[in-house]
Amino acid sequence: MKNPRIISFANHKGGVGKTTTTANVGSILAQKGYKVLVIDLDPQANLTFSLYDGEIGDSIYEAMTDRIDTLPVLNISENLDLVPSTLDLCAAEFELASAMSRESILRNLLVPIQEEYNFILMDCPPSLGILTINGMAASNEIIVPLIAEALPFNGFKFISKTISRVQKKLNKDAHISGVLITRYEKSRLSENMEDQMRQNLGDLVFRTKIRKNITVASAPIKCQNIVDYSPGSNGAKDYVAFTEELLMKLGARSEK
Repeated sequence: MKNPRIISFANHKGGVGKTTTTANVGSILAQKGYKVLVIDLDPQANLTFSLYDGEIGDSIYEAMTDRIDTLPVLNISENLDLVPSTLDLCAAEFELASAMSRESILRNLLVPIQEEYNFILMDCPPSLGILTINGMAASNEIIVPLIAEALPFNGFKFISKTISRVQKKLNKDAHISGVLITRYEKSRLSENMEDQMRQNLGDLVFRTKIRKNITVASAPIKCQNIVDYSPGSNGAKDYVAFTEELLMKLGARSEK
């Protein structure tokens, strides 16, 4: 396979749809025939619980803290694999504080397996600590899910500066490839904020918006992606449309 597209979904704000987007985009890409690995970098392990209901042995925590030599990979479905997380990952920030080359641990762990995949998607925690920095340092694309409200938009400047520092110090290929508007509701506030985002960020903002939809929140309870859970829902339609737009933007249609 060609070198994979390695994409982090990152925002230091919680509740913006990072986990939901990682799970659904990964699942849709897999259904399209791409080989996909999703990585749960969040100690809350919501991505893991959204996709997998079996026993978890080793997790990304053991790999990043040098307790095992390779990333533990679980098969979820045809073409879709998962590196799981557990609450143990909460200790990683402290344990990695004095680790050599701590910002590049994940990137080095990916080297032996990354050519097996077309896409590697990472769900980063709601912070800009060492776990998120590891995700960014390993990625060539960073997508920022953002709610069309004033405070989340103001916070975008902060994450942009962090990504610029990662690009200068750790990974010259790391860059924001797009901003995805999530939990969108048709209101004057949302419309005004969307207009402001598009005026300020231009083509960086994806055309597709993910509408607020109860089925998006319900699907993980059944360990299903939104397309399998409720194919006719707005959530399914929006995530399929976003995945198509992402493929077009990355020029990745012919890279299976």
